[in-house]
Amino acid sequence: MSEINLEEIQAEKVVDARGSACPGPLLEAKKGIGAIQVGETLEIWSGDERTKEDIPRWAAKVGQEYLGALVAEGGYDRIFLKRLK
Repeated sequence: MSEINLEEIQAEKVVDARGSACPGPLLEAKKGIGAIQVGETLEIWSGDERTKEDIPRWAAKVGQEYLGALVAEGGYDRIFLKRLK
């Protein structure tokens, strides 16, 4: 499997949950994944540290693909998911 360059991903939808504390970003991710098509990518922006742990765990549980996370210049996390079903 080739390494994914997260910097180059153009997400079909971006969810800005930076002002939201846990579990807000996860709830926003759940809504966001339902708004895109299978095979498309969702990007979640979050300033909550726990989101980096919660979203990969949730994605695995519900059968979506966690692609990874980056720290943006503004200090928040950019988390990427691919809708598989």
